Amino acid sequence: MLTIWHNPRCSKSRETLALLQEKGLEPTIVEYLKTPPSAAQIDAVLKGLGIEPRDLMRKGEAEYADVPADASRQQLIEAMVATPKLIERPVVIHGKKVAIGRPPEAVLAII
Repeated sequence: MLTIWHNPRCSKSRETLALLQEKGLEPTIVEYLKTPPSAAQIDAVLKGLGIEPRDLMRKGEAEYADVPADASRQQLIEAMVATPKLIERPVVIHGKKVAIGRPPEAVLAII
């Protein structure tokens, strides 16, 4: 199964979705700002990417300033659940493989 955590207002997210569709793929589109992923889903993505929670967070968002510097892994994941705009986008999940579409072509490595 191919899934994209998508924000239609984001150019990189739109470009990544278009790239997948150009390859003949029709991913399940999850508008994660409307339907936030669960803590378990975020944890699975982090493990799939081999990164820590802060590496998946958009540090330029104003809400990031509210994230304590000493927050635990679980607190960081819960912050992304509560405020999904903190999640870097787009995230593409293909089975157990995960990629962030920055640049969009980065997702080609997992399909």
